[in-house]
Amino acid sequence: MKQTNNLRVKSFQAIAHPGEILRQTPITEAASQTVARGREAIENILDGKDKRRFVIIGPCSIHDYQQSIEYARRLNELRKKVEDRLVLVMRAYFEKPRTSVGWKGLIYDPYLDDSGKLEEGVKLARKILLEINEMGLPTATEVLGPITIQYYSDLVTWTAIGARTTESQTHRELASGLSMPVGFKNGTEGNVDISLNAIKSARASHHFFGMNDDGQASIVETTGNPYGHIVLRGGKRGQNYDAQSVSKVEEECRKAGIEPRLLIDCSHENSGKDHTKQYLAWNSVMEQINNGSTSIVGMMVESNLAAGRQQIPLDLDELAYGVSVTDACIGWEETEKLILGV
Repeated sequence: MKQTNNLRVKSFQAIAHPGEILRQTPITEAASQTVARGREAIENILDGKDKRRFVIIGPCSIHDYQQSIEYARRLNELRKKVEDRLVLVMRAYFEKPRTSVGWKGLIYDPYLDDSGKLEEGVKLARKILLEINEMGLPTATEVLGPITIQYYSDLVTWTAIGARTTESQTHRELASGLSMPVGFKNGTEGNVDISLNAIKSARASHHFFGMNDDGQASIVETTGNPYGHIVLRGGKRGQNYDAQSVSKVEEECRKAGIEPRLLIDCSHENSGKDHTKQYLAWNSVMEQINNGSTSIVGMMVESNLAAGRQQIPLDLDELAYGVSVTDACIGWEETEKLILGV
């Protein structure tokens, strides 16, 4: 009989299931309090009960333990200075969608050498999230793989569904069962109709195939997530952070029967993929807020210890400290200037 299955699979390698990893590195009381407070704050902002804005800010992606913890310590001190006006949440992105090929994130390649040590990657990601939350600083991430998030969702305050996956039924169903608020990015063209459909879908209850924390194939039944909202990140049509674009999105939300709650991503297409122009979006958003906008609930900024980006070199000893290995980020000095200027 001819073989017809797994013809292009080189190997299967069993790894610890989520429950094992959670037991090895359990959430602490301090960390759980940070997550609970962070989620409640963002939910209250989305509900209009809290007049502050939340800011998802940090590295485009985390590639180094020491650098991520140093950034978190700095951001946590900054958080304390502005907590009456802003809820700061650190970007802790461990999975990176690639247009074609490239480094896929710390979970998939923790040693930046294409060695595929996924179990070590997920353990390191959990360690980083735990330490950051124990400081009192909430964290945010992007859900790319539907299984991966189960290894550390208890340590995440806010999550995004990316522009390329907002239309995915799998991710909409997954979002309906996530314990935290979820931001759905507009499509790569710049349209928000897929985000609105995603919000509606995620609010509903779903049944789908999944895996429980003990690694057993399961039918997952969800209750629905009432805290889905739009992330405006620009698109091929151009930026969408300006007042005119925001007004148009507000109108589309109301037509769809959804209260407009918008988070503005100051990077990606809204900056023309130029990190030095993120401040233009930030300043426009702050002007709209100062002029009375209630639909803008927050902002997102890609920031790191040092400005710019670098390619992963063949000799990893040549990596510059605190510089992104994915999208370019603003440096710490500009980060402080933006946040403290509010």
